[in-house]
Amino acid sequence: MTSDDDPFHDRELDPEAVLGTHTFEDVLFTDETETPVNVLTGETPAHSQATVEEAKEFAASIDTETPQIARPASVESQVETQSKPYTAAAFFHFKATGSLQRHRAYHAAYEADAFVVDFEADYASGDLTITVGRADEA
Repeated sequence: MTSDDDPFHDRELDPEAVLGTHTFEDVLFTDETETPVNVLTGETPAHSQATVEEAKEFAASIDTETPQIARPASVESQVETQSKPYTAAAFFHFKATGSLQRHRAYHAAYEADAFVVDFEADYASGDLTITVGRADEA
């Protein structure tokens, strides 16, 4: 196999690092996601009030070929930019998978015909489960 045929030729991790099923806990937007509170009123600002359904719809509305998940936005960004308490990201985003190396490996597998990649976003628990298999074994 030449480097042009190997989707992992320039990745830090090999396919074995992502093959199988891996669950990443507490990486999705949930009803329990932290939101800022106005110290004067004790209330959550209107821009930081959101439901899981709203966050899921937002992630699904992103116009890209890569499926998106709804991730929690930091309290700091919610305050500084008056943004919603969620943001959208590719399902293999490094903040969800825990490292840039894993992000790149999942991305390579997702883009390659040699692998089958599936994911499940459980917004009740905040857990993301990604499953990668070899296409010739599926």
